[in-house]
Amino acid sequence: MSFDGLFTRAMTKELINTLKGGRVNKIQQPYKNEIIVVVRANGKNHKLLLSAHPSYARVQLTNEAHENPSEPPMFCMLLRKHLEGYILEDVHQIELDRIIVFEVKGRNEIGDTSYKQLIVEIMGRHSNITLVDKTRNIILDSIKHVSFAVNSHRAILPGQEYILPPSQDKHNPFEADEQEILRKIDFNSGKIDKQLVANFAGVSPLFAKEVIHHSGLANRTTVPKSFLHFINLVKNHSIQPAITAGEQKESFYLFPLAHLKGKSREFNSLSEMLDRYYFGKAERDRVKQQSNDLERFIVNEKEKNEKKIEKLKRTLKEAENADRHQLFGELITANIYAIQKGMKEVEVINYYDEDGGTVVIPLDPRKSPSENAQKYFTRYQKAKNAIIVVREQIKKAEEEAAYFDSLLQQVETASTRDIAEIREELVEGGYIRERQKRGSKKQQNLKPNLDRYIATDGTEILVGKNNKQNDYLTNKVAARDEIWLHTKDIPGSHVVIRSKEPDEKTILEAASLAAYFSKARNSSSVPVDFTQVRHVKKPSGAKPGFVIYDHQQTVYVTPDEETVLSLKQN
Repeated sequence: MSFDGLFTRAMTKELINTLKGGRVNKIQQPYKNEIIVVVRANGKNHKLLLSAHPSYARVQLTNEAHENPSEPPMFCMLLRKHLEGYILEDVHQIELDRIIVFEVKGRNEIGDTSYKQLIVEIMGRHSNITLVDKTRNIILDSIKHVSFAVNSHRAILPGQEYILPPSQDKHNPFEADEQEILRKIDFNSGKIDKQLVANFAGVSPLFAKEVIHHSGLANRTTVPKSFLHFINLVKNHSIQPAITAGEQKESFYLFPLAHLKGKSREFNSLSEMLDRYYFGKAERDRVKQQSNDLERFIVNEKEKNEKKIEKLKRTLKEAENADRHQLFGELITANIYAIQKGMKEVEVINYYDEDGGTVVIPLDPRKSPSENAQKYFTRYQKAKNAIIVVREQIKKAEEEAAYFDSLLQQVETASTRDIAEIREELVEGGYIRERQKRGSKKQQNLKPNLDRYIATDGTEILVGKNNKQNDYLTNKVAARDEIWLHTKDIPGSHVVIRSKEPDEKTILEAASLAAYFSKARNSSSVPVDFTQVRHVKKPSGAKPGFVIYDHQQTVYVTPDEETVLSLKQN
């Protein structure tokens, strides 16, 4: 794990330096397991993110924008009641555990001095955020409730005494010397990195593996020196936050991780690094939870239309044999004198064959020769009419399949708000029924929210992330002489450069955004068309987000998340 006890210690120091003595101005709960606390300190507002997410639990300062629900959850309202206007007196870590305590002081509703603790436990799926009355050590509430039936050691419930998680009784690495390390490690047993984790508090497998890698030949001389080297870096806060790309995944830590043998990117602070590392990760996880049913519906509809196309093409192939039915009808008529009722087939000369060959025609023995001829003429006429109908059905099914394919791409890059708009679009299209939420009223005429980016030269670039946003951007927001971009023949976002004559670099940056927010996100050398908005038209009766355009030019770009981050405006 990256967010271990040592990392928690360094993050606590970063928070103390930035927030200590500040005033809690605002509290928000944008998501089920996450709290944003706005603290005014040193003449500036700072956004403190507290996350009890089962996969992305953390504490950090953040610059990311978060969407808030129309009605704050109960826990958020409780925090506002007890903490807004209070002073953040201190931030400290419990020993070397992944527990950070925020000490706040203020006056309650009757004017008495009140001391509260906001305690964040970063423990994977057991992570929690708990508000405690410090004077009585009583839990006021928590973001997750845990009963004694779940945890026999303690209950995290309103009114219960707050009890720390059980201690692991490990040695403090900051008090260790070489002899202490040698006493704790059995070099004959092997797996030295696991022994370091088992014996020293705050040490994670990630840290231990880096110690062993740095020690070279892991022996009684090198391992203690390597261990103390890294411990002293943490102790003296001589850290260099970095994200290192390993073979399987990226990992963040207090310094570049050489044992991962990958490229590292360094950052100025732990919080800046975490903003970059978690960019989109937690959001995509939340979107996945909210959109499972929607994504399943879209995939099923896409596959259903693709199967329909295959079936219709087989029908079309059969219908295209209509000329053979006409031929049989004409040959029966021409040879009617030689055919008797009761015959199952007849072999006649094919007058249309230049070589003068014969053809065997199946007959219905219950019908007369003229009735058999009429049967083939009827089949011919039906098949001829079917060709027109089937081709129309194939075209419609292909349009439907392409539409759901584009929706699938939009779900992959959607935010929670985008998902709501996609769901609304499907309701309006009659594909799904509207969800009715108890006690809520549907908000009418809300304008779609467009993503905003700023090019290197300061030019504004707008991006639509779904069909509603795309239609709004292209048909309502963009001026006729501004530049419109879209991936060539690939489902993706509409992108508009708010300039009549952008320079080449701005066009390439906008094209990178168009490629990134498209089905070709993971491809290289993606073709992106650009033209003036005046040349982009929406055909009458077309699906949401569908347009045609001309007078385009094409550039080729490779999607890059770093470009997206560098241009993003919150």
